[in-house]
Amino acid sequence: MSARFRIADLAAAKQAGRPIVMATAYDFSSAIALDAGGVDIALVGDSAAMTVLGLPATRDVTLDEMLMLTRAVRRGLVEAMLVGDLPFGTYEQSDEQAVATARLFADIGCDAVKMEGAGATALRARAVIAAGIPVMGHVGLRPQQLVAGQQAHVEARSADDAMTLLDDAKALESAGCFAIVFEAVPAPVMTALAPYIRVPTIGIGAGPSTDGQVLVTHDLLGLTAGHVPKFVKRYGELRRDMTDAVARYADDVRARRFPDTAHSYGIRDAEVDALRARLSVGSSM
Repeated sequence: MSARFRIADLAAAKQAGRPIVMATAYDFSSAIALDAGGVDIALVGDSAAMTVLGLPATRDVTLDEMLMLTRAVRRGLVEAMLVGDLPFGTYEQSDEQAVATARLFADIGCDAVKMEGAGATALRARAVIAAGIPVMGHVGLRPQQLVAGQQAHVEARSADDAMTLLDDAKALESAGCFAIVFEAVPAPVMTALAPYIRVPTIGIGAGPSTDGQVLVTHDLLGLTAGHVPKFVKRYGELRRDMTDAVARYADDVRARRFPDTAHSYGIRDAEVDALRARLSVGSSM
């Protein structure tokens, strides 16, 4: 890949204390916007299940759907690193399954893939990395484990659970993951654990102590409706703006204000006269 931002750049950013910016992309247009906005990493997240495809949970998105979205993002992304989320059920069963799925993403231009969980997932990650495909880990809240209607919750709210979280992260680090996402972790816990993790950490609902942050682009743009997680900051209200624009368009069409002359193609008057003459002759036959 000719990505401006590479895996080596993440380690350098961590060393320099330079925050890493990551956001989700699901199509050609959002990829262009992330590049133009200066995002370092574009994640084709399985959150597309809800944000793009209208499915009830991340685990409902299929491999084919994720690959289709990833191809679209790849076409629009030039400078940021591209990471593809391996969807639920496509990497857990065996090393062979994990490697085969990861290769599909690498073959369409991903710089790396992301896998949720530790434990057996650390073994799958090790196999994928050994096959030459970089892996970003993901600990804390794991959305792929939530079924439709199940409420997400904050992880590691006890000292024991925080130590388990650190063990999970260290297992992924030992497997060779180049970075790890921490989701829905109390900020003081992340602050305490951060010095013990050598690879770059990316937080989502994990406070300011991680080496970088990731948000779902639909959330930060104000495109999503309903419950907004505590960790989301709205940087736009595009859903409101889109609804207003569509409503004004509908009003103009119904009032015959659109299209007007400014939005219509013209033709020479002589050609119009010739056309009418021919139509007049034809109608009299």
